[in-house]
Amino acid sequence: MYRCLFHRPYVILPPLTEWIRVATAHTEHRQSWVVDSDDVRQAARLLLPGVDCEPRSLRMDDSVCSSRTLDATAASTSFQRDLGFRMLSCGRIDLVQQAIAIMGESGINTINDHGMTPLMYACASGDEAMVQMLLDAHADPDVAVPMNTYKYPSVRDDIRGWTALSFAVVHIHVSIAQLLLDAGASVEGSAHQCGENYTETPLQLAAAAGKFELVSLLLTKGADPTLGTMPKNSMTPVSSRGNMNCFAQAAANGHRNVLRKLVSAPHISRPSDVLSLEEMLSEGCGNSSPVTSPEFQLRTCKLRIKALQEAMYHGAEHGYLDITMELRGLGVPWTLHTWMCTLSTAQHLHRKAIIQYLLQEFPNLRPGDYSPDFCQEALPLMFEIFKQSKNEVISQQLATIFASCYGNDPIPDIPELRRPQISRIDPHYVNNPEMSDVTFIVEGKPFYAHKIILANASTRFKNMLSGKFSEGKQPCIEISDIRYQIFQIIMEYLYLGTNPTLGNSHADILELLGASNFFMLDSLQRLCEILLSQHIDFSNAVNIYRHAKMYHAEELLSYCYGYFLRHLPELLEEDSVKKLVFHQGRSHRSDVLQDLQGALLIRMQSRMKHNYGICVSS
Repeated sequence: MYRCLFHRPYVILPPLTEWIRVATAHTEHRQSWVVDSDDVRQAARLLLPGVDCEPRSLRMDDSVCSSRTLDATAASTSFQRDLGFRMLSCGRIDLVQQAIAIMGESGINTINDHGMTPLMYACASGDEAMVQMLLDAHADPDVAVPMNTYKYPSVRDDIRGWTALSFAVVHIHVSIAQLLLDAGASVEGSAHQCGENYTETPLQLAAAAGKFELVSLLLTKGADPTLGTMPKNSMTPVSSRGNMNCFAQAAANGHRNVLRKLVSAPHISRPSDVLSLEEMLSEGCGNSSPVTSPEFQLRTCKLRIKALQEAMYHGAEHGYLDITMELRGLGVPWTLHTWMCTLSTAQHLHRKAIIQYLLQEFPNLRPGDYSPDFCQEALPLMFEIFKQSKNEVISQQLATIFASCYGNDPIPDIPELRRPQISRIDPHYVNNPEMSDVTFIVEGKPFYAHKIILANASTRFKNMLSGKFSEGKQPCIEISDIRYQIFQIIMEYLYLGTNPTLGNSHADILELLGASNFFMLDSLQRLCEILLSQHIDFSNAVNIYRHAKMYHAEELLSYCYGYFLRHLPELLEEDSVKKLVFHQGRSHRSDVLQDLQGALLIRMQSRMKHNYGICVSS
């Protein structure tokens, strides 16, 4: 099992050679010739299932030494640099100048093989006195961990680009962060306002950790909460703003108080931040109903809107309903994905009030959002809520949504079925005993007919009469469960080829539908389906649907589904519809709703294909 899961060549425990190989690899990665206890722990993390350990501490490592490939001068310089780091780490002020003297040209800002400066180590360890001492010695707080992987291969990828302030923030040393900022450290770390930013800003780190005090300090010093980070392996020209910005970091980790603080921070508007009318409409502001607040200025700052939309996305993705709803309350426009994620989470948590609000917000989704994703994800979700809902308000809201999705276009008419060519026969021969060779008994009354006409009309008649030809006398067949009047209409249709005249009695048409299905008269059955579609109303819709289901009248079924969807809000007031949808057995109810969902999907697919040329797979 372990072999299949972890792709290891051993079954139970790794052999000693594996321990040596992996531990040595960690040792060589940090450019050391001595295996220490942390190398063994890192090897255990890789070799043993379920074992984990802390990352290597950001401190001077006793086992670090220069590579043997260096010449004597370079090796001596490396040892002197390491000695200078050790002298500074001891905290003695009287050794600062001597340490600077032996550390090379960069002096106190020298970077070691791990990309760290003495000030970074002091900030990471929380040594406030050492930080003050280094700052007094003119240490540069804005020196960043190098991004060059070729020159500094031992630097951990997750700290590249960090400054001393980043280490103070990530280790939650508020007083040290204050010292650095007072000394003139850049509040944005190594991030640049113009250009691409590949590393987290201190404010991003504080927001992700949920440290309210640090967030407040950084905002006070002018940190920009909208500044985002590009992925280090990104090959696409994505803007550095709006991608996992501070709002998104706080929302993704559920830090609601931090998010509120970020949102309440004053924003300095730039000329490029003002939304044009076209951008307002494209962002969905025209359809939304935001809460007007001069503090946030959501309508006039497109950068803030995009950043908060990103936060709303991550809040919805991670299931933080309160954060998502609070952002919506500030006027952040919905996207289809955030709306669906929020609705799914609300359903999972049985938050009926939020479900009602979200369904009420459905009209605020842009018409362009009725896309393949909407059909494949949102529709099944809403029908699942509709199926499980016992709340009349939610059911009525969903019914209204389904009706709006179906649209106001007419329900497609049932196409006529081309009837087979038959020779017209004189009406005189209908139910005439003269020259008849078969007699039907219907409701105790005889009805005279001709075998040749009936056998050519349908397979059912042919099978009924096939066993009667060999008998010497005229066959007599009894027909039950069909009224004489209905049977006469069928015969007149077969003999004369004229459409039946049944008036406005949908009950007679339903009976004729059943008889047509029994005798396998497809053209007459289709004619009945057309007549029933013309007589359907709120009072008889369920009855017509049940007969269509019983007699496999597919075209009439499709028409019933369209009628249900178009008039569902009004039909839910009818007891028969409520019983059909909500009070039937689980399997039957699921079949009805599944069929309605399929009909609505086909309708929307057809509309999208007609309007936009989009083809959606069901």
